[in-house]
Amino acid sequence: MTAFKPHGIIPPIVTPVTAAGRFDAAAQQRLIEHLLANGVHGIFPLGTTGEFYAFSPAETEQILAHAVKVCAGKVPVYAGANHITTQGAVEFCKIAEAVGADAVSVLTPMFISQTQAELFRHYETIAASTRLPVVLYNNKPKTNVTIEPETVARLAQIENIVAVKDSTGDMTNTAEYLRLTRHLPDFSVLLGRDTLIFAGLCHGAAGAIAATANVAPRLVVEIYEKYRSGDLAGALDAQFRLAPLRLAANLGTFPQAIKEGLNMLGFAIGKCVDPIAELEPAQKDKLRQVLRELGLIGQEDLGKAGTTRC
Repeated sequence: MTAFKPHGIIPPIVTPVTAAGRFDAAAQQRLIEHLLANGVHGIFPLGTTGEFYAFSPAETEQILAHAVKVCAGKVPVYAGANHITTQGAVEFCKIAEAVGADAVSVLTPMFISQTQAELFRHYETIAASTRLPVVLYNNKPKTNVTIEPETVARLAQIENIVAVKDSTGDMTNTAEYLRLTRHLPDFSVLLGRDTLIFAGLCHGAAGAIAATANVAPRLVVEIYEKYRSGDLAGALDAQFRLAPLRLAANLGTFPQAIKEGLNMLGFAIGKCVDPIAELEPAQKDKLRQVLRELGLIGQEDLGKAGTTRC
């Protein structure tokens, strides 16, 4: 298997939909091209931010295939392959493989409360079922299930399990992932909490899968690039500038604020799939103010895709 090492800033892209709730391929293309122009290191469709739970296998295939086509090998495509059962996740991995994705990200099963032994077998079975690199995805705040550091360390020994995304927001947990896998040069730890990107890089993380990179890709990339260049003060400043946007992502039901932000920037990617509602007017005002303070709106090029200040 070819070595594959996830790194850098990887936006978990929103899934654009029409007013009728159908996948909007043209809007996805415009968004991906905008993100690539701003220097991201990968594209991740159908994660939590991409509302993976809202789409059928056929729609999943369409969404992933189009993202692969638009990226055209410029950056890796990480496909969400999430299901409450092991076999269901295996089937989504097969879809990702068939459309030419570069890797899969697999969230812990939801609703059921697995033991660590059951989680280990879950991921072991999935990894054995696919030739693709596998990224473990721990999002305890959403699933109420966590992959303990010791379990990650065991799973990291499997050849095509190449990384873990930690969205717990618990820096101690992230640090333990890093400590227990630091002897494995081909295994990466990625931050899934946007306010902790700088902290994670300082501990040895390889990058971040950051929802706010949909809205402010250049600013998020700046944290990574400045850190890698040795400009720690600049990286920290970029992290602090990003913080209000990540906090604003908590407005409404996630990921509606991310979609609202993109709509405010002129990307017309629709709202979240029902039952998620639009933000309330006061929430929209708060989000709009954050975007204004970042310099993302109120400029002459408002609504145009391409490189922005953030």
